Amino acid sequence: MLLQVTHETRYDYQPAVETAQHVAYLEPRAHGSQNVLSHSLLINPQPAQQRSAPDVFGNHRCFFSLQVPHGILQVRACSLVSTREAEKPASSLPWETLRDRLRYQAGTVYEPAAEFVFASAFVPRQLEFAGYARPSFVAGADGLSVARDLMERIHTDFTYETNSTQINTPALQALEQRKGVCQDFAHIMLACWRSMGLPARYVSGYLLTRPPPGQVKLIGSDASHAWVSIYVPDLPEGERWVDFDPTNNRWGWHAPGVDYVTVATGRDFGDVSPLRGVIHGGSRHTLTVGVTVEEIGMEAQVAPVPDHNDAPVRMEAAPVATQSQSQSQSG
Repeated sequence: MLLQVTHETRYDYQPAVETAQHVAYLEPRAHGSQNVLSHSLLINPQPAQQRSAPDVFGNHRCFFSLQVPHGILQVRACSLVSTREAEKPASSLPWETLRDRLRYQAGTVYEPAAEFVFASAFVPRQLEFAGYARPSFVAGADGLSVARDLMERIHTDFTYETNSTQINTPALQALEQRKGVCQDFAHIMLACWRSMGLPARYVSGYLLTRPPPGQVKLIGSDASHAWVSIYVPDLPEGERWVDFDPTNNRWGWHAPGVDYVTVATGRDFGDVSPLRGVIHGGSRHTLTVGVTVEEIGMEAQVAPVPDHNDAPVRMEAAPVATQSQSQSQSG
């Protein structure tokens, strides 16, 4: 499948921002079922400095700074990605074996996946998550079977409801109220998985959505998406992460499906927010985000991306003199 992703972000500031430092995670990464054919990042006003470098998790991270007063910031990322379907993997390793293997023992070989067992800012270690998770953790069951059951339970037990949570809503609150958006469902599944001593990571990206029959797809009507990846050590080396999307009850090797685009992975949302930064000035701002994911034919690879600024998300920030900004994932 050939997918074209346009992710547009606009900040309107009042009063103007004097200086700003930003970090963007907007460039998709390659994996066993995904190739990135092209990527561009347009920023207005023109940054004084801009550079890209991989982060500790291997994601594409772009830094840029703005040293001139500005009332508007526009960031437009355009990516062309090819994806392919991967067969469903199989595992015979009991989940208890992996848990015991990753416990610290002096003199044992370090496994990098172990760093995804620990609690993180958005995914705390709390007893409530272990209590919700336990029914899925049947003794002797392999990790894939357990993950599928946990994913299906979250998908069934929780209600997807836009605006039911905020970017900083604790995962425990979303667990208690049994509703949220994809970011919440991903954090809940991560917290449940890690509470049982197993490694899992947060995945940010996009999902191709199609309009109802007879309706035209609206430009900017999509949103960034989030799901979970679990570690399965008896799969081939370099391909030991399997993805689960509790929002849509879908799973697969490398991605939950051919219609997904992977951008970045981390411990939780805080590691891979599409755009975040620190600004001086701009005590009030409005954030507008528009995402369009389209399937295109091979002959349209070099077609220009249409210019648009439509967006479905608007958020107000509280007045502060110097503040941090972060963009949520709600798809």
